[in-house]
Amino acid sequence: MRVCHIITRMIIGGAQENTLLNCLDLMRDYGDDVLLVTGPEVGPEGDLLGQGRAGDLPILKLDNLRRAIHPIRDMKARLELRQTIRDFKPDVVHTHSAKGGILGRAVAWNEKVPVVVHSVHGAPFHPYQSAVARSLFRSCERWAAKRCHHMICVADAMTDLMVNAGVAPPEKFTTIYSGMDVDPFLAADKHRQRVREQFGLKPEHVVIGKIARLFHLKGHDDLVSAAVDVVRQVPKVRFLLVGDGILRQPLTERIESLGLKDHFLFSGLVPPSEVPAMIGAMDALVHTSYREGLARALPQALIAGRPVVSYDVDGAREVAISDETGFLVPPGDIAKLSAAMTQLASDAKMRDRMGRVGQSRFTDQFRHQTMTRRIRELYVKLSDLSGSGGIQL
Repeated sequence: MRVCHIITRMIIGGAQENTLLNCLDLMRDYGDDVLLVTGPEVGPEGDLLGQGRAGDLPILKLDNLRRAIHPIRDMKARLELRQTIRDFKPDVVHTHSAKGGILGRAVAWNEKVPVVVHSVHGAPFHPYQSAVARSLFRSCERWAAKRCHHMICVADAMTDLMVNAGVAPPEKFTTIYSGMDVDPFLAADKHRQRVREQFGLKPEHVVIGKIARLFHLKGHDDLVSAAVDVVRQVPKVRFLLVGDGILRQPLTERIESLGLKDHFLFSGLVPPSEVPAMIGAMDALVHTSYREGLARALPQALIAGRPVVSYDVDGAREVAISDETGFLVPPGDIAKLSAAMTQLASDAKMRDRMGRVGQSRFTDQFRHQTMTRRIRELYVKLSDLSGSGGIQL
């Protein structure tokens, strides 16, 4: 079976991690011929492929395949993708991300690839865009949806969003949760003492962590606002921010202005291999992003046995179950965010109970092998429907 994955950039991020694991599983577990087509890793998020995790995966980098809209570069990328597909002759083209999805689907459809699939990791249109931008991206997705056989969403909420926006009917979507290597998260506690000592944390400190780029719409400013009341009620609380980005300096300044300097710790950018250790040092995780398909940090924390507090956006409610695995909070509700974090910081037995429920409930569901098996079964089903044959389970 020959599978070509297309994604705009392989930065350190959830969609990229998902794609890499899927490619490697297809090769190692099913013996498939896989080609990963991507653009340059531009941006402050870091290079996922530069860590040597791709192994013997064939990778083709197209310099013109970029995230930003650029008519001339986009036309060149389309021509390069067309030649790549003609040379590789895939049974399946599987696209990811907005730009990669639109260009990749258009080319694969025109080249009559037997199976064309697109993964929705997060909708490219959202309420925080201008009305013009939102309308444009929605129209582009509707156009591209007609040029693929099926779409995979990382959460049921993504399917609902796309269907309600008129992108495609519900029968064109399947939910397959974004997989990961769960074993390091199950062993997260092994790193607890080392990482806590690294950050100068004492045994009595209760650590609430957040894993996200220091970027707009990630909600760090809300967390800082909510922290004022949490610290007042639970002085032993500490906040560990894992990630880096353009908001590092303004966040630091605001934290200092509120007298919270001793309560916030910045890890900076860490490789994915260090994320389990960071979660191991935490006692709970908070997720305050305003938009995200289903943030990987949520199931990662739960698999590690840590409860979560999350804004009720997109797919968060599928893992952050109030009073079972953590708390859901209305986006932007600082008072409720503060109350939820205070409750967890004050009650060790609650944290332990919720963490154990989350670990039991989501470990197998988020194994990358489970994800890849379901994706490959979908490839086979679509191949049979198209009458192309030649793909075996």
